[in-house]
Amino acid sequence: MPDWLIMRLPMITTTLFVFAVGACVGSLINVLVYRLPRGLDVVTPTSRCPSCGTKLTWRENIPILGWLLLRGRCRFCQSKISAEYPTIEAIVAVMFAGFFMLWYVIPSDATMLGVNIGAIAPEWARNGAALTWPAFVVLLVLIGSLVAMTIIDARTCTIPLILTWVPALTALVLHTGHALWFEWRFGPLVQGIPGLWRTETPRLLWNTAPSEVWTLATGGLDGWRFIGWAIGGMLGLCVSNLLLYKGLIRRSFADYEAWEKTVLAQRPGTLDTTPPEDPEQPSTPEASHPTDMWVQYPHARREMIRELAFLAPAALFAMAGGWLAVQLVVRFAGPWEIGEQGMLIAPVQAPLWLVVLAAVCMGYLIGGGIVWGVRIFGTIAFGKEAMGLGDVHLMAAVGACLGWIDPVIAFFLAAFVGVAWAVLSKLVGGKLNRAMPYGPFLAVATLLVILGKPLVEIGLGRLLGMTGPLSLP
Repeated sequence: MPDWLIMRLPMITTTLFVFAVGACVGSLINVLVYRLPRGLDVVTPTSRCPSCGTKLTWRENIPILGWLLLRGRCRFCQSKISAEYPTIEAIVAVMFAGFFMLWYVIPSDATMLGVNIGAIAPEWARNGAALTWPAFVVLLVLIGSLVAMTIIDARTCTIPLILTWVPALTALVLHTGHALWFEWRFGPLVQGIPGLWRTETPRLLWNTAPSEVWTLATGGLDGWRFIGWAIGGMLGLCVSNLLLYKGLIRRSFADYEAWEKTVLAQRPGTLDTTPPEDPEQPSTPEASHPTDMWVQYPHARREMIRELAFLAPAALFAMAGGWLAVQLVVRFAGPWEIGEQGMLIAPVQAPLWLVVLAAVCMGYLIGGGIVWGVRIFGTIAFGKEAMGLGDVHLMAAVGACLGWIDPVIAFFLAAFVGVAWAVLSKLVGGKLNRAMPYGPFLAVATLLVILGKPLVEIGLGRLLGMTGPLSLP
């Protein structure tokens, strides 16, 4: 065996393992896509043939290979199995393996067709998979969830909230836990040149983006106001949900279902059906549920007042949290100092885990908040629901996983993705020539932001006259 192959064998093996994990996740996505819109349990019963109902064995459930070995037909009743299942499994597997190669295998100076593909990976990936695997797992969970949300939203115009909660909770646990372990193992980070930190005992160099501290956008080790905003805003959301649970504020669009049933009862021949059993057998227009009902709801502006009331505690607690954090630091550690460029510097650094916890929370708040703001003010302006709450939760999950910067960029990029889809659908026609919810555009834009990091940074740098990533004080 050649020496070069022996040297690369561990990385090749790891890449194949990530590919296999991606295929298994793709198989899980197929289950979620089928069962979640129908309100079915995703664990039980075990997988069965939708035609004959026979319980499938492990041989039929092997991702990708199972479908190929069966030649696309059920082993028991010979009914056709949709090619969508292995296609999704293969796409997710390739995405997982591709991201792993971009992040950890391809050198940072590698080029392809004149494009520096090595620069796609974030700076923190240079620390190696052994030190940064929690952040990479968060990324993979987000990607898998985005794929599932895109398929479900494209079919049903709904986003199951569980698919947004899972990546957000994963980010909260893994990002914060990773930072806690890192500081316990290596000690506090000490700033070197921008983007390069060090620890003293044991000595270690830690790469980040020029203005950041961790594997997602943070507020800096002296960003106490940022920490106060983030934690205060999340506490405010908890208060809002408690008020909602106690009935002190009312859920928006609470009477929508009753209004919809009344309207549909006056439309002969309109039936409410569940999604089709087979992805290749869509329901007929005569028996489908109208997808534009939400546009016709006459009280959309009124409902935005309720949503503003729901968000008010989060805004108030965020402002109070930022002010309180600064006051506590001044009281117990002394006044802020003035740096070389006239910027205020805190007298004491925050623990790394607290900085990362605040980054996850702020990403969640800003990612969801920017979409919610467009939803509220767009609805008030046009008199119909501008964006769904599923889109709010989607971008909140993106912010929790990637930090506050990426969802902001992705939200505005999604508009161009939507325009591209409209142009493509007109050119191709057929199944593509139909209305598409905004969730898939947000998901695609998020992936473009992740993969287009060099272009995004160059564009923002020229637009804003900056040389590094954005950062909050």
